[in-house]
Amino acid sequence: MQNDTAALHQRATRLDQNDALAGYREGFAVPDQLIYLDGNSLGAFQPDIASRVADTLTNQWGQQLIGGWNDAGWFDAPLRVGDLIAPLIGAGAGEVAVCDSTSINLFKAVDAMCQTQPDRTRILSQGDNFATDNYMVQALARLNPALDVAYFVTDDELEHALATGDVACVLLSQVDYRSAAKRDLPATTARIQAHGARVVWDLSHSTGAVELDLRGSNADAAVGCTYKYLNGGPGAPAYIWIHPTWIDQVSPALPGWMGNAQPFDFQRDYQPHAGIRRMICGTPSILSLHALDAAMRVWASVDMVAVQRKSQSLSQWFIECVQALCPADSVSLRSPHTPEQRGSHLAFAHPNAYAVVQALIARGVIGDFRAPDLIRVGFAPLYLSHLDVLRAAMALADVLETGEWDQPKFHAKARVT
Repeated sequence: MQNDTAALHQRATRLDQNDALAGYREGFAVPDQLIYLDGNSLGAFQPDIASRVADTLTNQWGQQLIGGWNDAGWFDAPLRVGDLIAPLIGAGAGEVAVCDSTSINLFKAVDAMCQTQPDRTRILSQGDNFATDNYMVQALARLNPALDVAYFVTDDELEHALATGDVACVLLSQVDYRSAAKRDLPATTARIQAHGARVVWDLSHSTGAVELDLRGSNADAAVGCTYKYLNGGPGAPAYIWIHPTWIDQVSPALPGWMGNAQPFDFQRDYQPHAGIRRMICGTPSILSLHALDAAMRVWASVDMVAVQRKSQSLSQWFIECVQALCPADSVSLRSPHTPEQRGSHLAFAHPNAYAVVQALIARGVIGDFRAPDLIRVGFAPLYLSHLDVLRAAMALADVLETGEWDQPKFHAKARVT
């Protein structure tokens, strides 16, 4: 085992020496004693964010008070930060709004696409998708009796449902939140549109880890969160994008005064603003937006091709290390084996996955658990190294081999898993 570990250490060192993104690591404040493999749930902290938020508090709010909406540019923050996200998802300037939550934006985007298909009555949703996605379309159908919801899991089920000709909109996650299986966004979009349906993409597990081109793929609409790979902080606002072909044809299901054409005229009847601003529901959360604004600055110089390449390298390296170090058949990979077919996390099954994850956390290796039996580990390319990944695999191997996980304290479930 010592010889195996030494050889793996040498390989990890070589991989890190050739890492084009290694210089970005110093911009993140991950405690030295931790190996953070949960950036797919909550990204790491960048110290520059603190000074930006402090300036907003003390110099803007503190000195300008309500004048900050004009003098500090608060009113335009949702579109200004949206313009920082746009290049990462293949959208144009002025096409992305950062506002509300992913859940709310999903509701708005699916409703908008259904508006463009008034003669169609069905929403298709992945039956095994993240819970919020299904909750939102269920609520939309309850509020609009003309719509119903059907579910699919396999591609054959999707194709069969589309062939009925009554599907208005399909809601899909590009990267599966459990397994990290990744859909071919351009090909899937074309396939759905060939049946006359629209598609809304949930890019929460893609943005900042996967190369995206929404305009080039002719996608209809997309939403995503900003607190994962974009490192916007806990509860950071989400984003919404609707293709320019559709945006001025739809009226938001949740019309708010900030999306009105003349918000300070306070008209009784809603008149949507031109473009994506109409999708902003309520008053933007300026503190959160400015934290995200600061977090996004690093991405101006980042090559997304290099990000995706390193993501694939890190995850594939973890698989190799687990295979080399962990007891045979102790865990089983539930993610695609081919790097190109997955996002930037991995899922391994173990009958006592929750306890294993807690034992790893106690050792300073931070991953997470997904029911019913998955150990989930994420790979944020801007601040993880191949040596980090090797050390995490070594810790997992030791926890499994020694049975360290099988202690009562590791079986006691917390509210957040």
